[in-house]
Amino acid sequence: MSQPAVTRLRQLLPPPACGGDVVDWERLTDAAQLELPRDYREFVESYGGGEIDEYLSVSTPPVPGSPYGDLLDRVDPALPDRYRQELGALLGGEDVPLLLPFADSASSDVAFWLRKGAADSWTVATFRRQAPAGANPWTVFDGGMAEFCLAILTGTVHPFSERIAGSGPHVFVSWRDV
Repeated sequence: MSQPAVTRLRQLLPPPACGGDVVDWERLTDAAQLELPRDYREFVESYGGGEIDEYLSVSTPPVPGSPYGDLLDRVDPALPDRYRQELGALLGGEDVPLLLPFADSASSDVAFWLRKGAADSWTVATFRRQAPAGANPWTVFDGGMAEFCLAILTGTVHPFSERIAGSGPHVFVSWRDV
């Protein structure tokens, strides 16, 4: 069954003609001991690794030939204590859950999953490298990966150093088309 946010995303951001990436999700879950959200898996199957509007690069699990297949190399990244404290402040003083980066902007900003609870309940936090002086560089988005992509493409949220191209049309460029 298709995830509603991915269905809406396909209308706003047409998948590439070459299709997405083929991943054995069950094997990946067993080998990496990591289940990934359904909306993300559906996104990868529809789009694969690549870039949204030449600005946001989306990582995937390893796929032969893909330069975007680095998702598993980035599990639980080390962050300076200061950044963890700033994110913890946005989370209401909670402990910062495990993080998993799934996308990077052309401005070196990073979108992470906050790995708390079941994979389908993970929300998103972005780290903006070029935050104004004194501002918290983190933005927390209460939704999954596909909802987050919809929100940035429609201009509902602006978590990055630069804004993604206006109202569209939006383009996804697959690693196969580069």
